[in-house]
Amino acid sequence: MKLHAWLAGVLLAVTGLTALAADAAPAASPAGGGYLFAHMTHARYGVLHYAVSTDGLHWQRLNKGKAVNEEYHGHPFIVQGGDGRYYLVGNQSDDDQEIRFWVSDDLVKWTKFGTYKPDLSTAVGQPHPLQRIGAPKLFFDKASRQFVLMWHTPNVPGSPDDPERYWSSQRTLYVTSRDLREFQGPPKRLFDWDMATIDVFLVDNPGGGYCAVVKDERFPSYIWTTGKTIRMSCGANLLGPYPEPGPPLSPAFREAPTLIRAPNGQDWLLYYEQYAGTSYGLSMAPRLEGPWIEVWGNSGVKEWNRFEMPATLRHGFMMAVTKAQLDALLKAYPE
Repeated sequence: MKLHAWLAGVLLAVTGLTALAADAAPAASPAGGGYLFAHMTHARYGVLHYAVSTDGLHWQRLNKGKAVNEEYHGHPFIVQGGDGRYYLVGNQSDDDQEIRFWVSDDLVKWTKFGTYKPDLSTAVGQPHPLQRIGAPKLFFDKASRQFVLMWHTPNVPGSPDDPERYWSSQRTLYVTSRDLREFQGPPKRLFDWDMATIDVFLVDNPGGGYCAVVKDERFPSYIWTTGKTIRMSCGANLLGPYPEPGPPLSPAFREAPTLIRAPNGQDWLLYYEQYAGTSYGLSMAPRLEGPWIEVWGNSGVKEWNRFEMPATLRHGFMMAVTKAQLDALLKAYPE
């Protein structure tokens, strides 16, 4: 099905979603463009695939569902640097000693850029780090013109009797870099609160400062009712301190969050995976501070859905793209 015909069939659903927010303007594709979702799949975990959308709600695979890069491996995460180029970060597995970077001018062709091997034994604020690197992510801060590279590292190995202790020991570490060639200082803890976090990324807060989107990696209990949910913490400074996160933005047992601005330029759309590979969910808010509401979709009943995501899509990163970029992606990787 051609993209324009496919979109015509979902206009009613789009109108229904924007009506959920009282201050939402009529929906329109951002600058006539759309959105790219760089992701992996259930069958090919870690391998780079693409999906696109023009409304941020209804997604379809590119390249007939096949990988767009067979060499890359990781949890895809893309940022645009100060030089205008796009940087993709990943690693082979949590056991991989190196974090690997790729670069692209157009989001179509990726080339290897370099690697970084953190010395976790020197990590500040992580008393007994294991040599493991989980889901590295990037943020480029325009104000300071530096990259922040983040990942999660555990302190305690798992065991057959208590595998959860491994996950509850995860903490988010970071380093900074001007060029992803040289990195400043040893890895440091990003948050000073004693809480397991994974899948962390940063975003500029239009209200001022920065917000960190985190997965609360503690197991749900009567004591930790926020366990395994997506939460957010907003602070004034890039590297903190960040206050303890607010209430859950998602149901429990969700991870791999990714955040985009809706075409109306007002609402925020926060996607997250119900693992392992069950489906994607969506929450939205008129501002990062909330209020956040869960949006219904992927229900199996088309008339009820306010968003739709192809099945078996796994962890990834969403970003807005221009019309020229969207056209180039569609040309390079037909539907």
